[in-house]
Amino acid sequence: MENISVILLYDEKLGYSDAQLSKTVDSLLNQNYQQFEIILVDMRGENASYPDIPKHSKLIHLPGAFKNRASALNAAIRKTGGKYIIIANTVGSLVMFRLSTLETFILAAERHSQVGMIYADYQLILPDNSSKIMHLHHPHPGRLRDNMDYGTVLFLTREALDGVGGLDETYHAADVYDVKLKVISGYGCHHIAAARNGHLYTITSVAQSHNVFDYLLAGKEVQLEMEAALTEHLKRIGAYLAPGQNYQIIPDTKKAHDIIASVIIPVFNRKEFIGTAIESVQAQTIQNVEVLVMVNGGKSDPTIEGVKPYLPGGNRYSPDKPRVKLFVEDINNLGFCFNKGLREAKGKYYVQLDSDDRLKPDAVEKILNVYHSDPRIAMVIGSYEVWKKDEQTGELSRMEEIPVVTHDEWTEENGRNNLLRINGAGAPRSANIAIIQKMGGFGMNDGAYSRNYGEDYDLVIRISEQYRIGRVWDPIYEVVRHSGGTDHAIDQLTIDRNDDAKDMMRLEAVLRRQKLNGAQSDKHA
Repeated sequence: MENISVILLYDEKLGYSDAQLSKTVDSLLNQNYQQFEIILVDMRGENASYPDIPKHSKLIHLPGAFKNRASALNAAIRKTGGKYIIIANTVGSLVMFRLSTLETFILAAERHSQVGMIYADYQLILPDNSSKIMHLHHPHPGRLRDNMDYGTVLFLTREALDGVGGLDETYHAADVYDVKLKVISGYGCHHIAAARNGHLYTITSVAQSHNVFDYLLAGKEVQLEMEAALTEHLKRIGAYLAPGQNYQIIPDTKKAHDIIASVIIPVFNRKEFIGTAIESVQAQTIQNVEVLVMVNGGKSDPTIEGVKPYLPGGNRYSPDKPRVKLFVEDINNLGFCFNKGLREAKGKYYVQLDSDDRLKPDAVEKILNVYHSDPRIAMVIGSYEVWKKDEQTGELSRMEEIPVVTHDEWTEENGRNNLLRINGAGAPRSANIAIIQKMGGFGMNDGAYSRNYGEDYDLVIRISEQYRIGRVWDPIYEVVRHSGGTDHAIDQLTIDRNDDAKDMMRLEAVLRRQKLNGAQSDKHA
């Protein structure tokens, strides 16, 4: 009996030629470790012909009328005889194994015999034939994102796969995400990191630049499957929050507020945008609002000159419009700007506005309507449109190819659980200022890996654990994309650091929720 069974996927959407697939097979046949078999699971149907690759005694062709990828992989797993199983997603990615790949996995499995899955850093070949090593994150229980990169090659134990019942064939997209969550939580996993020339395999794939709106194009059915898989995982590990669980009513202080909402805008070197942002606040249908502009580039920041026209004595100042306050700081720390802004705010509610974005005229009015609907609501999240700036003319236009971003995965029943899977809660965000301060305010780059990123993500998670999150489904905000935006052309190191930061916040949330559920179980025992 062979020790390792390597499963390769094959269908008409392979994305490259059979001749290139032959190179993948050859890279396995030439391994220094030879106790393995290859299962080529063919999803083109029961009568699919043998691919145009050389036959070999170690290679088993398994065609079938599989209803989805999960059923195909399960059939291959049943066909295998190995103690260890490698699943290589060869559809859309050309995989090349190195001479010592299998033996490295085997030795790592012997060293960590208690774990159910091992994954490894890999080399990515880009369209211009340049390459980079993909240094993957080490595992921990906060790695709940469905886009968490475990690589294209997963090394699993048969014991773990059998123990979790294989892949769930009710899923058409979340099958692999689901089985990884099950194996990792039930059996644990390890990561093999790469030093120089230490990657275990190479993949060639279609290049795709980072786009913070990619998830919008995934499709609603895919999102629902991913949510279902994550929800079941949270239930298994005791971190699930049931509908309505732990919601509290916000105390009525009876305090009158001349200002109902304070819009806080941290900004650095955005003179060309700040006026538009301010004017979008002053155009609100609800006028008892204020704007607090927190310039954090020091006294030489050109944004100051962009704000001055709206201050008393400026040519755009009007005593009949919402008041603009200017604060000049010289420390670029978004959390600090928000927290100081909250201390200076006169309003009952905070409302988000980035310096290069705009509020719709009825934004504050619609947000307030949601607060007034339920005394348990401590935060309101809206919906937004994506606009772009023409770098030549300066004109703004709606990006019609991107639908209105509603974050409708944030359902009343399950949104606060699903938040642990995705990287954002939507915009604009508004919250009761007293509750923000009760929760300790915004992060100030004092969390692991945080660098002016995710300062509000942890706050949203914490608030959702104790209060209801209200929603505005109409677009009340305009996100403006431009070449100087912080989500434009983000490099891989920044992406990795940002993911690490939010994964640590997720880890803390999991531990809090497990503690909360344990305490409530003891209380009702």
